[in-house]
Amino acid sequence: MQIRPAVAADADEVARVRRETFSYKVLSAAAARHMITVQSPGERFLALVAESGGRLVGWGSAGLNVWTSDEGKGNISIYVHPDHRQAGIGRALSDRLHEHLQEIGAVRVSTSATPDGLEFAKRRGYDGSRQVHFAGVDPRVLPEQPATPDGIELVTIDQLEPRQVYLADSISSLDEPGDSPLDAVSYENWLEEIWNSPAANHELGVAAVAGDEVAAFTILERDGDRVWSGMTGTVPAYRGRGLAKLIKSAALRRAAAAGITGAFTSNDDENGPMLAINNWLGYRRIATEHGLQRTL
Repeated sequence: MQIRPAVAADADEVARVRRETFSYKVLSAAAARHMITVQSPGERFLALVAESGGRLVGWGSAGLNVWTSDEGKGNISIYVHPDHRQAGIGRALSDRLHEHLQEIGAVRVSTSATPDGLEFAKRRGYDGSRQVHFAGVDPRVLPEQPATPDGIELVTIDQLEPRQVYLADSISSLDEPGDSPLDAVSYENWLEEIWNSPAANHELGVAAVAGDEVAAFTILERDGDRVWSGMTGTVPAYRGRGLAKLIKSAALRRAAAAGITGAFTSNDDENGPMLAINNWLGYRRIATEHGLQRTL
């Protein structure tokens, strides 16, 4: 077994291992390459891969969260292919990444764990009670699309200027459930990591526009015949008008017309309104992960 830094050439294998480990998550090879190669310098991001028998079997990454005002907030992610667990790979990745987090000044670290990985995380000092639910739907089978309210126009994301979407995203994310507020998202970082990411399919994403203002939007990330709902947000002044339900319905229909047969998403257990919308759309729960934190 070998642990080494991830490089762009690992992207295809990283995407394969992630899909075989988490059937309900979507990551294309192009998106994996972008994740490995593009970060804000302030993140001090470290990505590692594990190889066994000459084949990539695990992933680990850690860095500082530069999108929050919480000082010293870090994130860590580790997963190992199901066929290669109980061989010390997760432990080796964890040791290297926690050492890195201490070196770069992280104080409080967030992660998520599947039920199978919960005990592994707890042995390393993580605890917490947040839950994130993952669900999927066949976008070819949806309820009737709601009517578009007066004064609202539906457009695809590729018809908008990036700053329009950034403003809506940064405002609607302020009350997103999570361990830390998303209140320090710079336009430059957002542009490089979100808008310019090959994961985001701007032709499938849909926004509800009121004049020149984006009132609500949903971004879809594509990998072959599957999509992931990267973010759905409504600006507070436009909430209560059914716009999130409308734009998700419209975007999923576009996805179906483009050959998508599986759409996936995740929602925090506290996000009741979005859970209700997804239930109405026909999403069915596939898995639940635990949101955990640890003080270094």
